[in-house]
Amino acid sequence: MTRLYSGAMANYPRYAIYYAAAPDSVLDRFGASLLGYDAYAGEDLPFPDGVPSDWRELTQDPRKYGFHATLKAPMALAAGRTEAQLVAACELFADAARPIPLIKPVVDSISGFIAVIPAEPSAELRELAAECTRAFDFFRAALTPEDRVRRNPEKLTPKQCEYLDRWGYPYVMEEFRFHMTLTGRLSAPRRNDVEAMLQSRFAEIGPATLEIDRIALFRQDDAAARFRIIGHWPLRASA
Repeated sequence: MTRLYSGAMANYPRYAIYYAAAPDSVLDRFGASLLGYDAYAGEDLPFPDGVPSDWRELTQDPRKYGFHATLKAPMALAAGRTEAQLVAACELFADAARPIPLIKPVVDSISGFIAVIPAEPSAELRELAAECTRAFDFFRAALTPEDRVRRNPEKLTPKQCEYLDRWGYPYVMEEFRFHMTLTGRLSAPRRNDVEAMLQSRFAEIGPATLEIDRIALFRQDDAAARFRIIGHWPLRASA
């Protein structure tokens, strides 16, 4: 899950290229309502009935980002790069024909939090994320020493440290794991209960299969702001 780092050394606005379910789709409404935030509209939403009384606290971290899966992690723009150029690059990326990844989405635990993830690994999905990592790195401002420290490199593997230094984010290429986060990190007993509740809700509405068929450009205006979708594009499928 992407993490929000604040501090004087951070440059804003920040941008990210994420997968976000189509606006007003069943999956979009499922995630947005549970997080209490609509990243398309930039507006708060009421939580659904039947969630725990401390649900606002449990979803505090992912609410900052909106319901999404990371393809290119949050970044400040490099000197000389503009938002308009990044929007144009997103349009070009989406218009390039490619296989559209198809997954079976499930709700499960990942690194202590709960998310919608693929039931099985997908080589096409990993390649899509790798394409995003490479294609948009032209726009990324270099990682500052302070930002690198905030990533806790001492807790990363050598390969993750290598990716952090090369791409500004450790969880890329074979380290990539697709996840649409629904909660913050939870203790094991609590996680089991919340996971069962979310799995039951997802079983009622969740699609049997999900095409990862679009990208969205999110912007965070400053350290206190939530990310909001400023553009989204369907991916063109290869013949």
